[in-house]
Amino acid sequence: MKHLVDDGRPIFIQIAERIEDDIISGSLLEESQVPSTNQFAAFYKINPATAAKGVNLLVDDGILYKKRGIGMFVAEGARSKLKEKRKKLFYEQHVATVIREAKKLGITSEQLIELIREGAEK
Repeated sequence: MKHLVDDGRPIFIQIAERIEDDIISGSLLEESQVPSTNQFAAFYKINPATAAKGVNLLVDDGILYKKRGIGMFVAEGARSKLKEKRKKLFYEQHVATVIREAKKLGITSEQLIELIREGAEK
């Protein structure tokens, strides 16, 4: 588990994002068990209710599910679902902003693509 950062976002959101990151990266596989809320609470030195709130966000989104008496598991299809969610967020938060700014500056689509290619090669 990675440590949380104090970036002003609620801790439960950061826990949910850490679990998402682990699923996307493949370090938490579909149908594998995730750490318990008590394990999260102990590791991050937080209240178990806060850890549970983060885990429950992912349950509500269908990313995790509970096996009664055993624990929480990564749902089948969770990785692709999360990747699509993150791609949409990436577009909304980054790409759309770049496109708007490029239009303001009179940068054509072709020029923008070339700028991205140049930046990716550095």
